[in-house]
Amino acid sequence: MLYIGVDLGTSAVKLLLMDEKGKIRNIVSKEYPLFFPHPGWSEQNPEDWFSKSIEGLKELVSEEDRKNVAGISFGGQMHGLVILDENDEVIRPAILWNDGRTTKETDYLNNVVGKDKLSAYTANIAFAGFTAPKILWVKANEPENFARIRKIMLPKDYLAYKLCGAFCTDMSDASGMLLLDVKNRKWSKEMLDICGITESQLPTLHESYDKVGTLKPEIAKELGFPENTVIAAGAGDNAAAAVGTGTVGDGMCNISLGTSGTIFISSESFGVDSNNSLHSFDHADGHYHLMGCMLSAASCNKWWMDEIIGTEDYASEQKKIDKLGENHVFFLPYLMGERSPWNDPDARATFTGITMDTTRTDMTQAVLEGVAFATRDMYEIAKSLGVKIERTKICGGGAKSPLWRKMIANILNLKVDVPMCEEGPSMGGAMLAMVACGEYASVEDAAKAIVGVKETEEPDPELVAKYDVKYKQFRTLYPALKPVFKEITK
Repeated sequence: MLYIGVDLGTSAVKLLLMDEKGKIRNIVSKEYPLFFPHPGWSEQNPEDWFSKSIEGLKELVSEEDRKNVAGISFGGQMHGLVILDENDEVIRPAILWNDGRTTKETDYLNNVVGKDKLSAYTANIAFAGFTAPKILWVKANEPENFARIRKIMLPKDYLAYKLCGAFCTDMSDASGMLLLDVKNRKWSKEMLDICGITESQLPTLHESYDKVGTLKPEIAKELGFPENTVIAAGAGDNAAAAVGTGTVGDGMCNISLGTSGTIFISSESFGVDSNNSLHSFDHADGHYHLMGCMLSAASCNKWWMDEIIGTEDYASEQKKIDKLGENHVFFLPYLMGERSPWNDPDARATFTGITMDTTRTDMTQAVLEGVAFATRDMYEIAKSLGVKIERTKICGGGAKSPLWRKMIANILNLKVDVPMCEEGPSMGGAMLAMVACGEYASVEDAAKAIVGVKETEEPDPELVAKYDVKYKQFRTLYPALKPVFKEITK
């Protein structure tokens, strides 16, 4: 049988076809536009997601027997606000995760409602990208649209609704709305009241691997798929990517070095960081996870290489780096402010420690190390909660660098496993479809059967000790510069 994972990203939808043994048969991507109607705004038309997904599904199976398609599931960009009226028409373009218009609403939630109450209601505090502040923004700025709302959903859930008619979401994606009681896996009545919405306007909650419906007959006919093709709830992109790297079960970890950077730690038990520096979300395996998100990771290296020193040969620049743990230059990687652990939009990137003998190579090394040190900042918070892990998976564009993997292993003192196949949320989505169809009894079983490791970077005790000294120095920089950042961004 064949299973499809749909990764609904910000710039494109990526579709992956996998057989029952976990072999990838085809991958297709379809781009769609992103709109910036005002500075700091970011929107997309949900209809574009659907039309491009249908186009991609047809191409994905063009050389297969379509009658063998058993299930479809999703990994999707999180936090986006999709609103439908009584006729199931999209009311306005979706407001995306990276939209920054909700500063006023976020401040209201954190400082008037209060972070303590938000954490008690949802296990998290408000961030500008979350869904609840967007709902408040529509209520305040587009009251005529707010009054028309009959359905509120997340991006991937719009696809599921169009494909099978189920008005649903999953626990992992719902966790990022600031509307979910994460611990008890139900909508928070208090948050609904704060936002002025009702539970009937929100989707039914499911686990990520739940079957939520089958293809609408007209969709099945258009695609040539069986009408009983299962649609599974799916997951938010980070949780789906974690499934795809086998980061499921208790005490598993995945570090992503993408445009942004994340550390994702799965757990069988619920836990909250008292400072809310890490997100506490439900996981796609039916349990929980902690996640830290830094806004600039591999994008720091891209900025340094492309914009500053002007080279496309990243590997050659890294080959010159041969004195790990001895660099006298530090880089704070806050090119777009910072989310975890500081939650400070005024934070800025800096080089510190430059002297007359500083070289281009020193500064390149500092950029890579700065991202690794900032990842350790998030990891240290997890350790303070009693989380104990010995190894981590690694994924994302930055993970293709052997040098960066070595830095991560020694700065965090963790064994770093490189997955055999790294296809992110689309692979996780296909695996969730397998579980929904009964191919595997659980997400953990699917991960054990499908996900392999091709190599491991082991920490070197001598280098770990050197980097421990450097990390303690790095750790002093942001607190010292915080008042400066606040002053220069006025």
